[in-house]
Amino acid sequence: MAIGTALVSACKSPPEPGLASPPDSVPSAAPGIDGVRGPLPASAGSARPSAAPTAQAYRKDAATHLYGLNRERIFLGKLPPQLYAIGVLQLDIDRGGKITRLHWMRAPKHAPEVVAEIERTVRSAAPFPAPSRMGRVTYTETWLWDKSGRFQLDSLTEGQL
Repeated sequence: MAIGTALVSACKSPPEPGLASPPDSVPSAAPGIDGVRGPLPASAGSARPSAAPTAQAYRKDAATHLYGLNRERIFLGKLPPQLYAIGVLQLDIDRGGKITRLHWMRAPKHAPEVVAEIERTVRSAAPFPAPSRMGRVTYTETWLWDKSGRFQLDSLTEGQL
């Protein structure tokens, strides 16, 4: 039994270096943020490439990229039952990770400041992971916005209370 326990604990991976823990002002660490990374440094300053074979798979890579760049703005834990705004945004990404088009499929018209902030956040996150297997990609993401100004993306959400 002791040997089995030792083997199981030896199989655990050590934490990845270079991942900062959430700030002390944040009440708890969210499972959805652990291991999330933004762009890796490169000579051209581009994001790491994505090997996703589909737009659905790429969506998670893009969400991870956005979370990595906006760690302090991610709502940790389950979202409250009443959200301030929900927006559905479609993005076209070219082979280099540049945004070629933003298209609101469902904009939170009651909260124009959220629309502007989402667009600013997305544009400042460029370049996105280069869709190396697809060449270019069009994907859709749902933004779940809390009244605190923090958000989750549907791809990585922890759900609601």
